[in-house]
Amino acid sequence: MSRVPFYLRERLDEIKQRVLFETYEAQKLPKWEQIVLTWIALFSFWVIISANIRSENLFIGGIATFIISLFMYEMLTSDIRKSGHIVEKILYIAFFVIPQYLFIMVFRLIESNFKVARHAILMDINPGIVKIKTDLHSNTGITILANSITLTPGTLTVDVNKKLGETYLYVHWIKVETLNREKAGEKIKGDIEGWLKKIFW
Repeated sequence: MSRVPFYLRERLDEIKQRVLFETYEAQKLPKWEQIVLTWIALFSFWVIISANIRSENLFIGGIATFIISLFMYEMLTSDIRKSGHIVEKILYIAFFVIPQYLFIMVFRLIESNFKVARHAILMDINPGIVKIKTDLHSNTGITILANSITLTPGTLTVDVNKKLGETYLYVHWIKVETLNREKAGEKIKGDIEGWLKKIFW
């Protein structure tokens, strides 16, 4: 059997992967915007953790977090893709994205707790590991998705497999309701993936 078709398919997959990467790389935030967003995130965390809003504490926190932001900006913002003015991005993330994510997670946590309690009481469990596909490509987006699934009772992300532009999650499910990959993915991921795709590529 000829290996030419397999080689061509492999080359096409590599080209698709490169085009996808270059497309999203072009949408990457400018360096100064990454620094500003990182500084705001770190400074907000500083204020919450220190629980101190005295002027000297805010001044020290602002300076310290700004210096850290100059070196660590790529760790927090390299995977963010959002067009528009910097103020628009800050308002979008602070007043739309974060509240929406918290609402989705709270709803899913409550729903999953009731489901797990019902399965435990009725002994109606059928555990197994299912393989689901995600449309996310960035490491940050995939990590948040995997952790969100793990935080939800009844599911646990055990492995991530990235190859040829596709990403798959292996999830331990307390009650496997379907072996169909798409339907299982819809039930496990819910609205979380759609939310993450608004920010991460």
